[in-house]
Amino acid sequence: MNQFRIRSFLVAALTTIFLFGTFADAATSRHPARGNNGIVASSSRLASEVGIEILKKGGNAVDAAVATAFAMAVTWPTAGNIGGGGFLVYHGANGEATTFDFREKAPLASTKTMYLDEDGNVRENSNHDGILAVGVPGTVAGLELAHQRLGSLEWAALLQPAIDLARDGMPISWHLHDSFKRQNNRWQQYPSSAKIFLKADGSFYQPGDTWKQPDLAATLGRIQKNGKDGFYKGETADLIADFMAANGGIISRKDLAQYEAKEREPIRGNYRGFEIVSMPPPSSGGVVLVQMLNILEGYDLGAIGHNSALYLHLLTESMRRAYADRANYLGDPDFNEAMPIDMLTSKEHAARQRETIVMHSASASDPARFAAIYESEETTHFSVVDKDGNMVSLTYTLENGYGSKIVVDGAGFLLNNEMGDFNAQPGVTNERGTIGTEPNQIRPEQRMLSSMTPTIVAKDGVPLFATGTPGGKTIINTTLQTILNVIDHGMNIARAIDAPRIHHQWLPDSTRMESGSFSADTVKLYEQRGHTIRETRAIGSAMGVYRDPDTGILSGAADPRDEDGGAVAY
Repeated sequence: MNQFRIRSFLVAALTTIFLFGTFADAATSRHPARGNNGIVASSSRLASEVGIEILKKGGNAVDAAVATAFAMAVTWPTAGNIGGGGFLVYHGANGEATTFDFREKAPLASTKTMYLDEDGNVRENSNHDGILAVGVPGTVAGLELAHQRLGSLEWAALLQPAIDLARDGMPISWHLHDSFKRQNNRWQQYPSSAKIFLKADGSFYQPGDTWKQPDLAATLGRIQKNGKDGFYKGETADLIADFMAANGGIISRKDLAQYEAKEREPIRGNYRGFEIVSMPPPSSGGVVLVQMLNILEGYDLGAIGHNSALYLHLLTESMRRAYADRANYLGDPDFNEAMPIDMLTSKEHAARQRETIVMHSASASDPARFAAIYESEETTHFSVVDKDGNMVSLTYTLENGYGSKIVVDGAGFLLNNEMGDFNAQPGVTNERGTIGTEPNQIRPEQRMLSSMTPTIVAKDGVPLFATGTPGGKTIINTTLQTILNVIDHGMNIARAIDAPRIHHQWLPDSTRMESGSFSADTVKLYEQRGHTIRETRAIGSAMGVYRDPDTGILSGAADPRDEDGGAVAY
């Protein structure tokens, strides 16, 4: 039984779809944008348009993804970035699949107890707030590596649209106006940030104002000319290192010069005959996603009914078990060689976990097991498909909204605060959500664990759809439910993204449920099984693209939960 409510009153305000070419049907939150030659779906309509222009010039999905990512560093400063990091999953129409890891690293001078006071407690939230929370950025290195491996257009052409947007300016939307205003106290703490996000007289940018970022344009120009060396060496590296030294930070020129992105083998699963291709550690997303799908494969979810009480119960119990394993086992594979990935993603492990699920009663989340470290929900995701059916799913982040809120003076870009994703209190795990397990403790040059889950679903070796989302710990569960909506419930990509969602992460032992999206009867039956509900405004902001295997027609959707998002097709 389909329980999701129609959000028609939000369509005009929250989802803007731009169509080019032969298709002129008006897309809504429940009807995808469609085209024959390519689609980019992102949180920034302006950035999606940049990606489409690259496709129109003959670029492939990777070219469009690189250009979109750099454009989002200009147009979507809350999470689009060159001062953070993330992950890219690629699946070619020829069957080739790979991933690129450009997660941030701990600086060389970092230690596992660097945030603790004499009593062993985190000192004034210092692992999330302030310049010591900044990890060594990875985005520029990752985008260059993906382009070198799979791109087709010249690197310089992919940077030019972002440079133009930063130099010539872009219109301030209501969303950016409101967002900049909410952060005003933080801008006041950092003069280099106030210089970017406030007018010269200290007033706020108003909707419709043109926002220019000349320092960022110059930084992007150096990257355009010199590739990653234009960021990790030379003038930009000097600006970063000098700013760090002047403000008590620990990232050095050596940290920057030594940073490398990595190409990694994907996590692969099989769900009802569909191939799941997702991100491996240091992302936990692929492992946990495949584990939950393996558990749920043992139930006839279509017959049980979409978002019925029993359906939500089975989702919750699968989430509960997989998130507990996440905390116990996963971290940076370069520092944790013994992670039991094959076991966690096996059908046998799922069968054992399925046997522990009681159909009409909630399990207990035992605090003696492992809790979940805090992870900000302010990430961003976009998905791309080109005319040949090649797909990219890319998620990257600064961690919190606007990351550390600190702009590198003279360079014009925000720094992340990703060090907060490490386990800051070694050995301390409790019901309040602190986690101290060893795989994700701080070590110099280690990458922190992440929930980012860029994923591509294929059939018979050919990519079918790409999806992903921001949302911190909720990312994996949003991606899970989007996939189930397509495979088990036959929804188009727009309906699959629009449908209401829940989230459970083992501890705290409560279920986040989107407010007003589920019937009172469903909620009551779900609670009668022993679940505790915590209502929330929205969970995630998924972006997806789909290729019809029979007709080749492309479709895509931006989550209506995202005010400035857009799926652009041609």
